[in-house]
Amino acid sequence: MSDQAHSPSQPAIPGLTAAAVLGLSGRGGAEWARLRGLQYSALAGLTFLRSYAHALFAVFAAVLYRDSVSFAWIALWMAALAWVHLRGAAFDRSLGDVAHRRITTREFYRQTITPALSGLLWAAAVVGFGPQGTSGEFGAMLYILAILIAGGVFFNTAAPLGVVVFSLIVGTGTAIALAIAGEFLTMTVSIVFTIVSIIGAIETGRHYLTARLAETAIAEKEEVVSLLLREFEENEADWLWEVDTQRRLRSVSPRFAFALGASQAAVTGKPLLELVTGGRWGEGRFPESLHELADKLKNRENFSALLVEVRINGEKRWWELSGTPMRDERGRFDGFRGVGSDVTEQRQSSEKIAYLARYDTLTQLPNRLQLTEALGEALRDAEKWRSRCALLMVDLDRFKAVNDSLGHMTGDKLLAQVSSRLQVLMNDDLMCGRLGGDEFAIVIRDASESERVCEVARQVIEALSEPYQVEQHTLYVGASVGSAIGPRDGKTVEELMRNADLALYQAKDIGGGEHCRFEPVLHASAEERRQLEDSLRKALGLDEFVLHYQPVVDARSENVVSFEALVRWNSSEHGFVSPGKFIPLAEDTRLIVPIGKWVLRQACMEAREWPEEVKVNVNVSPEQLLEPDFHQDVVDALAASGLRPERLEVEVTESIFLRDASIARNALEQVMALGCSVALDDFGTGYSSLGYLRKLKFSTIKVDRTFVQGAAQGANESLAIINAVVAMAKSLDMTTTAEGVETAEEAAMIRNLGCDKIQGFYFGRPMSNEEARLLFRTRRRISA
Repeated sequence: MSDQAHSPSQPAIPGLTAAAVLGLSGRGGAEWARLRGLQYSALAGLTFLRSYAHALFAVFAAVLYRDSVSFAWIALWMAALAWVHLRGAAFDRSLGDVAHRRITTREFYRQTITPALSGLLWAAAVVGFGPQGTSGEFGAMLYILAILIAGGVFFNTAAPLGVVVFSLIVGTGTAIALAIAGEFLTMTVSIVFTIVSIIGAIETGRHYLTARLAETAIAEKEEVVSLLLREFEENEADWLWEVDTQRRLRSVSPRFAFALGASQAAVTGKPLLELVTGGRWGEGRFPESLHELADKLKNRENFSALLVEVRINGEKRWWELSGTPMRDERGRFDGFRGVGSDVTEQRQSSEKIAYLARYDTLTQLPNRLQLTEALGEALRDAEKWRSRCALLMVDLDRFKAVNDSLGHMTGDKLLAQVSSRLQVLMNDDLMCGRLGGDEFAIVIRDASESERVCEVARQVIEALSEPYQVEQHTLYVGASVGSAIGPRDGKTVEELMRNADLALYQAKDIGGGEHCRFEPVLHASAEERRQLEDSLRKALGLDEFVLHYQPVVDARSENVVSFEALVRWNSSEHGFVSPGKFIPLAEDTRLIVPIGKWVLRQACMEAREWPEEVKVNVNVSPEQLLEPDFHQDVVDALAASGLRPERLEVEVTESIFLRDASIARNALEQVMALGCSVALDDFGTGYSSLGYLRKLKFSTIKVDRTFVQGAAQGANESLAIINAVVAMAKSLDMTTTAEGVETAEEAAMIRNLGCDKIQGFYFGRPMSNEEARLLFRTRRRISA
């Protein structure tokens, strides 16, 4: 059977249009081929009737005009007509199997050639023979053509396009012949007849195709039912079961016996419920689901998909049973019959999914969903009993440093230990869960005692501030706690969580390791952030941004080789806003994308005025790299400024690899293809970039200031990291830049360690563009 014949994915099409019936829409598609197959598969049985009718009426026409038209013309005409229909009959028979395969567009058009050529020959006959005979012969010829058209409409319904083509050509020929004869009224009637015939051909074709689609749909359903029955019979996971009026098993199938863990002989005649209770029937202890099954059997009720917990050979299993009571020929109850299947694996999967939906997989603590449910219940109880509940938001201090320096695997192990310490503090009144990242929450169901919240917060901070031992590392991370009391600080879960979060921000702002309660004044801080965001959205339009430039010098000659562009914001509403304040806000709100585009263009414009050997370094956010037109932004900035691509260096951080690494890599490769260079900033503070050093040809690796300062203080780890970075960069033909150099001693140390370039306050603080240009003019005068 073909795919069209039984595929349940191809239902009958409601509301077939004329174009769909004629095959003029969706040509070549699967549905188009299916519809044509349903139509044209019947042509093989109709082709003889069509050929016979045309042959018979051709003889009639020849007899009509035997005295009026030359025999040679009549013979030639009949021979041509015979050739057309013989060729058409052979081709139609070749389409007999299209119900089981796809009909091609070429076959579709080839089939239409036969009615087209036949129509042309009959039109030629009425135009050529008609005027040479009598009016009676002409009238008889018109009758013949009318019969041929009408016959095609009512009998050749499988190929409506061919009928339409034949009717249109013959009708046109007839109208021309009548116009030549001056029979204009008859010509009008002929035209109307042709139009009606065409409409009739489309309608009868639609009815035929609709009927075939209905037949196919019925056949598909029958096939599906057959497949389902066959699948049930062959699937060893399902079985039939039957009990008598005493609920004892009878007609036990091998599959059901296997499910019961015994032979057919051993279980036949035994009570079903006794077999599935695992020997506990006499004790009267069995699951509630078996009580429900017993009630259904006792009350002789139909049941479907009843989930039952059973014990087979001491092992707990889950069955899904359906059953219906049986009646004998006199209508008397004769037991139950039904189907069943073992759904233990599905049940376990469902339980696992339910667990994953409510618990954090890393820490095994309740997740956000379960926490919000518990908090909602606590709030309702507090409202009902006029008591108080509380929510504590807990955030680890210095956790990011652990992740950045030791990697996420170490960070995950640390979080597991944190969760263990929190669980020790829990009791029936407390629920702790993980919200995500290094943020946890604790629900206190009864916080009526005024010092209860502070006591729990103190215990949490003390417990989490103790040192951790993770993979030979002794780690110190404290905790900050923010709390909110319900319903005083919030009558809904959302309000209470938001206010506890505000309190947590306050605890983090004052240095961490603290507990802060929510106070209404904290809303003012949140409002300030909202106002700052509103001003930030308008800052570009108000021209409030300006670029400052920090010099990067050659480690040996101490000549300036580039400037790093740093954006500054002097707000008309808030005054000078620290980059540490507005850059994270711009990142969170994705305003960094338009701001970054402005920085790129402005830096290129201003760098155009510097000496040709001096580059400009522009920091690019991961949000910018993920934009599909970032490459075009670079092209536009270079084109507008006239800056050579070799003088632009794009700086990215390792965080670009934590999002969509493939998009970021593609964007950077496009930038490199322009001739620009790319620097990897803050190297060593992440964990994911080593693999990309091989794949992306970075020009520069920037050593983070934390390692520079650590090395200056004699930290062996920092010294080892800088040495490793320098050696690796040299082997990969990359340069290194040390950041955060503030003293001559640090500069000398970095130079001795082999870094190529140095950046820091020792060689210059960020300066305006005018100061940067003045720096070059001053050096030229000194050189002169």
